[in-house]
Amino acid sequence: MSDQEYFTVHHQMTVNVEPLASDFAYPTFALFEDEIPAPFLVASEFSSLDQLNDAARAELKSNDFKHVINLLDTQNAKLNLLLTFMLSQQDDATFRHQTISFGASQLNYHAAQPLNVGQKVRVKLFLDHPAAAIYCYGSVFNCTNEDEQYTISVKYDLLRDLDQDLLIKAALYQQQKLLRQRSLNREK
Repeated sequence: MSDQEYFTVHHQMTVNVEPLASDFAYPTFALFEDEIPAPFLVASEFSSLDQLNDAARAELKSNDFKHVINLLDTQNAKLNLLLTFMLSQQDDATFRHQTISFGASQLNYHAAQPLNVGQKVRVKLFLDHPAAAIYCYGSVFNCTNEDEQYTISVKYDLLRDLDQDLLIKAALYQQQKLLRQRSLNREK
């Protein structure tokens, strides 16, 4: 992954950050892809299929197939519910935190204990929209003490391109949501 900068958006979501031993070496990219838990791979595939679903909905909408659209939406909701359950099994309370902000190149979260700059971590991000989860490796690039808790910043070091695209999509969705809310607030 290149060191590209992407904008970050302030949003709270569940993340697991597991500190790794100081002598831990990242796996090769092929080994990394092989170790990604199956529910994370399934989540990525579901997200890709959602794009096809959106295109089909648009086509059906233009031909006024309301009942077919409702059926597709219902089936999609059922699948997302099942996916959310599968992914919840991957959430480890020992390493659970809530992000302060995230983007396609980094995340920030609060923690009770500090981590050293340069510390390698295994990260699991649980996205709300699109409904997906991301498994990757990263390293701490900043750790500051604020009000008896630490704000820790992690940059992604080993991340699939598909997952980076999901992070971009999730950040854009949150940004659009914020802009819509601001627009509604101005209209009031």
